[in-house]
Formats: sequence, C-alpha cells, structure tokens
Amino acid sequence: MAEQDQGRPAFGPAEARDAEALIGLALREDLGEAGDITSAATIPEDAAGTARFVARAPGVLAGMPVAALLAGRFRLGEGWRPRMADGQRLRPGDLIAEVSGPVRSILAFERTALNFLQRLGGVATLTARFVDAVAGTRARVLDTRKTTPGWRALEKYAVRCGGGENHRMGLHDAILIKDNHLAWLGARADRPGGAIAAAVARARAFRPAPAFVEVEVDSLEQLDEALRSRPDIILVDNLGAGALAEAVRRRDAAAPGVELEASGGINLETIRALAESGVDRISVGALTHSAPALDVALDLDMPGGR
Repeated sequence: MAEQDQGRPAFGPAEARDAEALIGLALREDLGEAGDITSAATIPEDAAGTARFVARAPGVLAGMPVAALLAGRFRLGEGWRPRMADGQRLRPGDLIAEVSGPVRSILAFERTALNFLQRLGGVATLTARFVDAVAGTRARVLDTRKTTPGWRALEKYAVRCGGGENHRMGLHDAILIKDNHLAWLGARADRPGGAIAAAVARARAFRPAPAFVEVEVDSLEQLDEALRSRPDIILVDNLGAGALAEAVRRRDAAAPGVELEASGGINLETIRALAESGVDRISVGALTHSAPALDVALDLDMPGGR
C-alpha cells in the first residue's frame, strides 16, 4: 500500500468544520433524546475502563482527527491515546488507538467512531491500491465529485491519506467544461467545431480566475481542437490505452504544456495500461463512490485482563 511521502496529510479547518457537523448529525440519529438506553440499563454509572481500536484487515488508516473530535463530545478527550496516524499502513491486529473513561461513554462513542474510521479508512485503502497500480509511471491518481453528500471534504482528505490527489473541490473553485456545456455552445457556435474554443475563451476571461481551466473531450478530433485552445488540462473520456497513447503523442507535438487526464469507468484491472500511455492524471470516481469499509473493531478490556 502507498504511504504519504511528505508527512501526514493535512486535516485543516474545512475538514474540521465538516467533521463537527457530521458528528452532530451522527450523534443525533444514534442517541436521539434518550441516549444509550442499553448501557444505561446494564452498566453502572461509575464503571470505568479502557478499550482498544484494532485493525482486523490490512489497509490504510484515515479519520483519526475525527475520532479525536468525537471523543471530546463524550468527555473522553483526556483518555484518547492514538497509537498510529492517518496515512499509515495497517496490518491485522495493529493497535490503532486506546481510549479510557466511563464505560457508558466508551460504548456510546464506539459505533460512531468506527463508522468514521471504517468509511474514511476504506477510501484511503482503495486509493492506495490504485496508486500502487500506477507506480513507476508519470500518472497521478485523482478523485472526483462523486462523493457522499456532506462528506466531500473528509472523503477527499481520505484520498490524500491513501496517496492520491484531489481534483477540484466543487463547481466553485475550477472550471471543467464538459460535454453538456459544449453541446449548448456548439448549437450556437459561429463555425462548426468552435464550441471548445469559445468555451475556453470565456473561461479564461472569467473573474475571479479559477484554479484551472479544463476541457472534456471524447475523441481525438475534439482533442486536436482543445489543444489549439490550450486549456490547462484536457480530460480524455472513455478512450482505450491505444487512443490515449496517440493523444499523448499529439499533445507532446502540439501543446506540451497542457496536461492530459484520463477518465471513464477506470478500475484496478485497466488503470495500469492507461497509465503506461503517458497521461499525467487519471481521475477515478470509484475512490469515493465504491470504496468498501475498512474492517476496524473496538475491544473493551476486561478487568483483570488486557
């Protein structure tokens, strides 16, 4: 599995803000107004203990700052002791963290903490598999906007934990001119084939300037027009490895400063051949929309034993 090469992935204000909001929603749906009635009925109020978060499967860890914020909600912050950090590889049996405090609080904390660690760890783990699959090529693996509503900042953080990179955060920070934009412009273009040139010109004139201007194409003919317009990035959608290699050749000859991005139904079986075509970027929606949960568990230590 890929690890972070440049220190821990950044968990910044945007991630913390969304984590706090999601924690509030998660606790409201789990605890309701009554709280954990099972623990209230069966565990003495003064019972104290320690529990361990343990990996049950190999993977990449993600979500520890969220678990720390959640521990604070249950007044377990002083008892929260992380043993590993986000972006680290996990083996079955690895101790991820320990938490000490009232047993009732630990048991109420358990499921929500595991939900975050399992979901975000699953995204990081799948991302690492894709990153490993393109190792030794120039291609970087990027996510998409195909994220769980409300979870985008956290899921994109988990992609970084797995060694991937983030595409645009949303519609607000970069321009990606897609087929439907071109269809509308093409019906009104002054000359055949002028939609891409018109779209790029309008994008370049937009203020404030976006992070980048990207155009989606689905044929080599469209690619040639896009190269003449020189956006920052050209997204080549649903072309096979052979056509992508030809796209790289044409890019290198006509506009070597333009990055090429492959997309469209990419999976672990196909990504290596696409990366070997020489493209710069490969965007994979599956990183966030199809990641299985990472198997993490919480074990409560029994009095008199570990």
